[in-house]
Amino acid sequence: MAVVGAGYVGLVTGASLARVGHRVTCVDKDGERVAGLRDGRMPVYEPGLEELVARGTGAGRLSFTEDLDAAVGRADVVFIAVDTPQGDDDAADLSNVSAVARGIGRALTGSARRERPLVVANKSTVPVGSGDYVSTVIRDGAEEAGGLDSPEKVRFGVASNPEFLREGSAVYDSLFPDRIVVGAEEAWVVEVMRGLYGPVIEQSFPVEMDPRPRVTVPFVVTDLASAEMIKYAANAFLATKVSFINEISDLCELTGADVGSVATGIGLDGRIGPRFLNAGIGWGGSCLPKDVSALRAIAREHHHDTKLLDATVAVNDRRRGLVVSKLRRDLGTLGGKRVALLGLAFKPNTDDLREAPSLGIAAELLSLGAGVVGYDPVAVKTAARQVPGLRVVFDPYEALTGAHAAVVVTDWEEVRNLDLRRAASLMQEPKLLVDGRNAFDPAAARGAGLLYRGFGRG
Repeated sequence: MAVVGAGYVGLVTGASLARVGHRVTCVDKDGERVAGLRDGRMPVYEPGLEELVARGTGAGRLSFTEDLDAAVGRADVVFIAVDTPQGDDDAADLSNVSAVARGIGRALTGSARRERPLVVANKSTVPVGSGDYVSTVIRDGAEEAGGLDSPEKVRFGVASNPEFLREGSAVYDSLFPDRIVVGAEEAWVVEVMRGLYGPVIEQSFPVEMDPRPRVTVPFVVTDLASAEMIKYAANAFLATKVSFINEISDLCELTGADVGSVATGIGLDGRIGPRFLNAGIGWGGSCLPKDVSALRAIAREHHHDTKLLDATVAVNDRRRGLVVSKLRRDLGTLGGKRVALLGLAFKPNTDDLREAPSLGIAAELLSLGAGVVGYDPVAVKTAARQVPGLRVVFDPYEALTGAHAAVVVTDWEEVRNLDLRRAASLMQEPKLLVDGRNAFDPAAARGAGLLYRGFGRG
């Protein structure tokens, strides 16, 4: 098979499918990226990915190329796994998907007569209806190359196969998914995809990295449009859940209740569940903001109001401002004050800074005259380039030295395991800790000599 786009999703997908026994070619138009991958250099930070890639290349099942035509010519399945960035109208920009689909159509015309049709599986997050669009563009590419005169070559079917990878645990999620969703209009396409994912569905490969009992992974079959909607609906629901607990968090501060206890109490209800009930700064990253915006854009195209999603975004947009408000309440003016930001990536175990809360908080603090120093295990250099004036360090205690206040932005393990007494000894009065992830026990923080401010902690 071929995976077009050797970025975050494509690389994890390709390396994981090679791990379960398939022969995979990852295609990317960035020659420098391809050369780096051949040398074992990863373009993204993701735990376990470097080892997985090395295992695939070492076994001869994973390779990298810029040559789309050759990869398509020998593939049974081609995954489209390119970026669909948010456009000016908030809708997903399909220009990268279109370019790949057109290229697949052209490649089909140049390949030898195929023994069986090609399956083109869309892993990129795309608006509802994009499956039909991809099919049309493939045929356009084939027509441009004169391939429609040889219909036995241009035989293909399109599937929607959305990804549900969590940054920081994407390798695990790819090999041990909660479910696999395939949308298609033709039964043979579904059967090809079922066969491709067979080792994952049955967990029939060595599962040394997962101690859980082996279970059959649900394989969900839908039409194209429903599969595309599932991806957007899943992320929109998660974003809504986070915004809901943050709304409750604000009420807890007003009433003296503790949001941690509330989250535990409601999360034990099987209809609700405990995940994504962590109050604090709110959601960011590459998926939730983009996908919620795209879903709202789809609704606008159909002249439909999404009042719940609109409120979800409004609640989240207020979170960054609450951090600054908490700092101002205890520091007074921020001019001349030193503030340490602990964690810069949007979540732990990734170097991704897309829509990261840290960037907006840092920019706002700098505009108010504060001196801002940021710590992150992997994302400091990129953050420094994106926020002029932000000083970055590789040691959390260096960030805390001389700081009047610290903000927990990303709850890396290195942040959660801070020696709070040492932190307090390095800071200046009032030694304020704004815990944007409710990562610390308030009593322990206060006992260490810090002025603790969490979110919804009573």
